[in-house]
Amino acid sequence: MPTGVALRDVREQLFDAAERILLRDGPNALTSRAVTAEAGCAKGVLHRHFADFDAFLAELVTDRIRRVEAQAAALREDAGTATVAENLTLALLELFGSVAVAVVSLVIARDGLRARLRLAGSTGIPVLSEATSMIAAYLTAEREMGRIAVDADVDALALTLIGSGHLLFAGREDDPPDAADVQWIVTTAIADVVQRRLL
Repeated sequence: MPTGVALRDVREQLFDAAERILLRDGPNALTSRAVTAEAGCAKGVLHRHFADFDAFLAELVTDRIRRVEAQAAALREDAGTATVAENLTLALLELFGSVAVAVVSLVIARDGLRARLRLAGSTGIPVLSEATSMIAAYLTAEREMGRIAVDADVDALALTLIGSGHLLFAGREDDPPDAADVQWIVTTAIADVVQRRLL
């Protein structure tokens, strides 16, 4: 590794390499040696920047959670634009079309990683928990604008949409669902609250 390379650049290089391995070969193929080989780094680089491999994986998951939080802010800004179904469909496609499904598999597969994330304050299933909060916050904004029923249970709808989206995408890396499949799930889930706000 050349001297003078910023720590963030090295971290991103390692995170991106880990994502490629996750997407291509699954969580069982993810080792420190595989990550450094994929990143084109010397074997010791990862351990110079992270206490151990679980610390690296915890930072990877935390970094991906921050991406969901950034997506959540953008989705809230979309409230009141396009249709509720269109906004939700695009949000789910962006979320599950990324590495989110693979990260969830990684967290489920590694006990040490789950324990470390819990110690850091993470609850539920990382990434999916934040995604559920993202959808609930968006639906709350739409409810306040009168675009869904005033009594809509946004928390239940968010769980339904994230759970359904995850099931739709899980195990389909080579043949992901298309936008029409996702839109069907969304329109079915929100049909009642959209229709009742018109009554």
